[in-house]
Formats: sequence, C-alpha cells, structure tokens
Amino acid sequence: MKEVIIYGLVAFSSLTMLAFTVHMFLGGLVDERTETLTMVAVTLIGAIVMAFLVWDVLRRRKGRKS
Repeated sequence: MKEVIIYGLVAFSSLTMLAFTVHMFLGGLVDERTETLTMVAVTLIGAIVMAFLVWDVLRRRKGRKS
C-alpha cells in the first residue's frame, strides 16, 4: 500500500511539472486562455499515458503470478 501512495505522489508531481513546463514555454507568447487550454490538454495526455503504463504494469504482474 505504501508504494501506491508514493507512486501517486510522484505521478501528481510529474503532471504538475509538465503543466508548469508548458506555462514556461508559452507564458506571455499566447493568450492566457490558449495557454490554459494547452496546459490542460498536455496534462490530460500525460495522465492518459501514465494510466496506460499503470495498466501495463498491472497486466504484466497478473500474468507473472499465474
């Protein structure tokens, strides 16, 4: 159970850093609404990729136990 909490904190911090990176690249170059929408889109894509990685790890662990 401890590893789930640690992985969750790491995932949250990674997504936060990803959104901040987009902010640093686009801040001041585009409209604030466009920047926000881009940050949300990139963060959602990152969360989907992380969810796929979690699914893959769980699938491989399940297959190894059988």
